[in-house]
Amino acid sequence: MENMTQLIFPLALVGIFYFLLIRPQQKKMKEHQDMVSSLRRGDQVVTQGGLIGKVDKVKEGENEVVVDLGEGVKVRVVQATIATVVAKTDPAK
Repeated sequence: MENMTQLIFPLALVGIFYFLLIRPQQKKMKEHQDMVSSLRRGDQVVTQGGLIGKVDKVKEGENEVVVDLGEGVKVRVVQATIATVVAKTDPAK
């Protein structure tokens, strides 16, 4: 009986850490991956570096996007460094 009570406390701590720390982080990572994978031409995005621009081209196999920052300035950005999508474009019909 005493061994059982000694096991309950560490198992409870593992459960608490999982539900309070690990699970929310995994959920946030999944949402970010879904957002990045659904990028389309014309979406207005903010990079982790703070640059705001519109997606000009999505390079599928290379995990890169070309972002137009305005006035003909285009930069290649790794998809994972897109922080947020400010405005989504409507899908083409």
